[in-house]
Amino acid sequence: MISAYTGTQVREAEEPLLAASLGDVLMQRAAHGLAHAVVLELRSLSRRLYGSNVVVLTGKGNNGGDGLYAGAALAARGMRTTAVLTADSAHPKALAAFRRAGGRVRQLTDAALSDLAAEAVRADVVIDAVLGTGAKGGLRGSAAGLVNAIADGRGHTAGLVVACDLPSGVDADTGDVSGPVLSADVTVTFGAAKAGLLADPGADHAGRVEVVPIGIEENFGRPAVRRLEDEDLANLLPHPARRSHKYSRGVLGVVAGSADYPGAAVLACRGALAAGVGMVRYLGPPEVADLVRQSCPEVVCSTGTVADNQVQAWLVGSGMGPADHEQLQRARDAVDSGLPVVADAGALPALPDVLAPHVVLTPHAGELAALLKRLGADQDRAGVEAGTLEAARQAATLTGATVLLKGATTLVAAPSGDVYSQADGTPWLATAGSGDVLAGIIGALLAQAGPDVGRLRMQGAKEEGHWAAVAALGAALHGRAGRAASDASSGGPIAAGGIADSLPQIWGKVSTLSNSGSRKRNSRTQPLR
Repeated sequence: MISAYTGTQVREAEEPLLAASLGDVLMQRAAHGLAHAVVLELRSLSRRLYGSNVVVLTGKGNNGGDGLYAGAALAARGMRTTAVLTADSAHPKALAAFRRAGGRVRQLTDAALSDLAAEAVRADVVIDAVLGTGAKGGLRGSAAGLVNAIADGRGHTAGLVVACDLPSGVDADTGDVSGPVLSADVTVTFGAAKAGLLADPGADHAGRVEVVPIGIEENFGRPAVRRLEDEDLANLLPHPARRSHKYSRGVLGVVAGSADYPGAAVLACRGALAAGVGMVRYLGPPEVADLVRQSCPEVVCSTGTVADNQVQAWLVGSGMGPADHEQLQRARDAVDSGLPVVADAGALPALPDVLAPHVVLTPHAGELAALLKRLGADQDRAGVEAGTLEAARQAATLTGATVLLKGATTLVAAPSGDVYSQADGTPWLATAGSGDVLAGIIGALLAQAGPDVGRLRMQGAKEEGHWAAVAALGAALHGRAGRAASDASSGGPIAAGGIADSLPQIWGKVSTLSNSGSRKRNSRTQPLR
């Protein structure tokens, strides 16, 4: 599992070493890892090392010092290194080491901005070491102008951009972005991943994230954000016992679909059936039930009430609108049953304001903004998209439910404070019906988990956070199934049904990955996927 921390948590973890006068040792370790990562990246791209041009955008703090020490190490390998000082001062020891190694130093001024930007655009590597984890407010003045000019010119170059710890302008705690940001191909981060790198919009600018250990790792406490990896997924997947039967494997009740959106019920049922549940019971309008029967003959259809059906979990809301009064009442009854519920789309406006952790809400940004506004928070869709991590946490706190915010990076927030971040998918997942399949997958996992979450428990998570782990598992499976469906068409577009069709294949692959999480790359850096 990947554990990510806030900037404050990282500084607290560094404090014992700083108190022991080991601050320069920490910086040297970080710089060594950064330089090593640059070398590995160039080699992976079959690019030369000796004679390569490296430009280090340098701030005045420790982040700039990391970049300068790394630049000195790269200069020692025969690379032509230039440090662009974006402030009126720089870390003195690191700057002296950079100069001793033969690095060239240039001062950023308004007059030199265009020339320095052109040099950075032509470089083989640009290292962004301007702002670190403690910075607030983003780039300003000439530094902002320089980054804008470099970003404008990047379409004409194949140069590599490497962020030192995090891209300047990305908030380490939240992933919020202030001012211009130079999007990185690789972010080399120190000690642990930063929470802001695992949440949009920060993740948009981070590229691939590499974690460099620097000796503070044992000082961390509870992570701010977690991400499930191969081994976690394999350990979480439910598997039937030898004497299991369809009822012991979990029964999911589905309240979804309407005359306007009958296909949502079909896709939700298909997602559930592909995710290992023993039985699916559908409740809805007769015409929708007929379509479900034709498409999914395994589903047992009914027009009764929630109380008439014995299930272990409910899925409600997919394809339902405000005029579907009978279906919306069934959704409310499902929540009142006390069983685990995944509530999607049309059910979200109809549920009580105060819920419980075993209710998993699955809004997209627009739906989450509407939910927050209903609860008294001044929020719109743009605000949610600009601060996804804080928005998901706020919704979980206000509702008491587990909140899964769908997006390129899917976040799952529990009222306990546990947060999961999954980015397993492909942009092709942005297609009609994809969310219905996701709801079916999560519903099936909830039914197999049972009222006490069964064996689907994450070590280190608070009790309420176990439901978030189940939802994160569903998001990961959904993303990987979408990617597999796209790969089957050589990276092309997919339809929502293809996600469900690919899920059993992904389930089988994940089941065999229990040992992959322990494999280490033959380097000091560890990749964050």
